[in-house]
Amino acid sequence: MASSLTDLLLMGRERDLGSERGVSCDGELPAASDPGLIERAHAARAALGSKAMILGHHYQRDEVINFADITGDSFKLAQAAASHPEAEYVIFCGVHFMAESADVLTTADQKVILPDLAAGCSMADMAASHQVHEAWKVFQRLGIDTKTIPVTYMNSSAAIKSFTGEHGGTICTSSNAERAMSWAFEQGEKVFFLPDQHLGRNTAVLKLGLSLDDCVLWNPWKPNGGLTDEQLLDAKVILWRGHCSVHGRFSLENIRDVRERVPGVNVLVHPECQHEVVSHADVVGSTEFIIQKIEQSAPGSKWAIGTELNLVQRLANRFNDREILFLDKTVCYCSTMNRIDLPHLVWAMETLVSGRIVNQISVDPTIAHYSRVALDRMLALP
Repeated sequence: MASSLTDLLLMGRERDLGSERGVSCDGELPAASDPGLIERAHAARAALGSKAMILGHHYQRDEVINFADITGDSFKLAQAAASHPEAEYVIFCGVHFMAESADVLTTADQKVILPDLAAGCSMADMAASHQVHEAWKVFQRLGIDTKTIPVTYMNSSAAIKSFTGEHGGTICTSSNAERAMSWAFEQGEKVFFLPDQHLGRNTAVLKLGLSLDDCVLWNPWKPNGGLTDEQLLDAKVILWRGHCSVHGRFSLENIRDVRERVPGVNVLVHPECQHEVVSHADVVGSTEFIIQKIEQSAPGSKWAIGTELNLVQRLANRFNDREILFLDKTVCYCSTMNRIDLPHLVWAMETLVSGRIVNQISVDPTIAHYSRVALDRMLALP
């Protein structure tokens, strides 16, 4: 089956038009109001037993997390899948790029299932493979390709991870971006960071001590990335013009507002937030770091958290002896992550119980090879 999100979505459209490929959920998806839905979920999970592993990303709804065998961020879950080769089916409750990474890291005998093929990632979609290769051609024309090391955020398609592996680069997560970028500067003179401009900029400036002037922003929709040759030659970090639709919405105004409303509040944000937000926050860290920080915080402490709302609500319910607020007063879930709901999970499990494999994510072998090269480089970082 095709590995790119675009191809999978097109295939989904074909199924809507009546194609019978054995993977359509049209007319089969349980109703969200089905009073027996939870009972059906438990029954299907029990029937699958050890043949299946359910992975749930921190940003998933509680109704899905309740059935997850392991919860975590994207890379932790991919590692979990790889460390359990006995699980024939890996049901990944996350988004498409996460399921791709799980497929790259698991054995050929394991099958990775994404309950809803429409669960994509807007950030990952902001860096298309052909656009990245076009940018590299410009680097080759300028003679900077041999001194430029790609560093690609985990939140990217397998095709972009493959490009990174093929061109001597590494993958990073939000928790090891500083080490990955430092490693890249040990290998070359420039870093090509994609697809999240904010994580790249925050890491370069706030962690490595570079200046904002050392960073330029490559816009794939403009000739030469919207930059002059001189800007590209002088830059130390070339940032791809991508961002997270959830974390990118937090603003400096949000921070000022919450500090005025809640005296003594600690502002805790994810490094995918805009530079001015990260610069003015009290604490910055990855999803796992945010969870650990709240776990270690004192009862009665106050926290305004800038990350996905499902996680913030879960933390607020879990630590109700602390005041935990969403940094933005406007509700904002990750819309694509929320496509994975209990009806889709039940449908995926029940069809597996019936002997049918649905929504399998399978990465092209060549793409998987170079993606694995890039991921292995990350795993080798101290």
